[in-house]
Amino acid sequence: MNTPAHLLIGLAVCARRDRPKSGPAAALGAILPDLSLYVMAGASLFILQIPPSIVFGQLYFSPEWQAVFAIDNSFVVWGLVFIAALAFKRPLVAAFAGAGLLHLITDFPLHHDDARRHFWPVSNWLFESPISYWDSRHHAASVAPLTLLAALTSAAVIWRRWAAWRMRAVVIMLCLTEVWVVRQWLLFF
Repeated sequence: MNTPAHLLIGLAVCARRDRPKSGPAAALGAILPDLSLYVMAGASLFILQIPPSIVFGQLYFSPEWQAVFAIDNSFVVWGLVFIAALAFKRPLVAAFAGAGLLHLITDFPLHHDDARRHFWPVSNWLFESPISYWDSRHHAASVAPLTLLAALTSAAVIWRRWAAWRMRAVVIMLCLTEVWVVRQWLLFF
């Protein structure tokens, strides 16, 4: 699933109007599983000037990059943080970890060749789903509209919950970004 969709879903499910800081906590949890990819790919592409074909065809699948992805996409790691947040009654940490878990739950069935080791450190097993949110060779043309619908539905929930112009501006920006990214995936992949 695209990062803007993860943000919208995480905010809709885990942020509460009566806890203003739960919004930033949920947003951070929703984006964190993708953040390492943005940092490593961004540094490789823009600082080190490595061609995209190398970054996404080789480095992405390298043992070093996959080790990082195993940590930040681990149900075990995120689950332990969520359980600890509930046990110690830390609602902001629960919003953070809950959004991170939602990110993983929605990614798990939507990655084929780019699957992650979601059960690290217990297992190195990869679930290579027969469907993909971005790869047209694995039904993205059918899946992408559904992920877009989930994102837009989440946006409607957030819109109704918060009347503040800042939150609504964020929702509009995320919706526009999600629509643009889905369009790119469908046109080019």
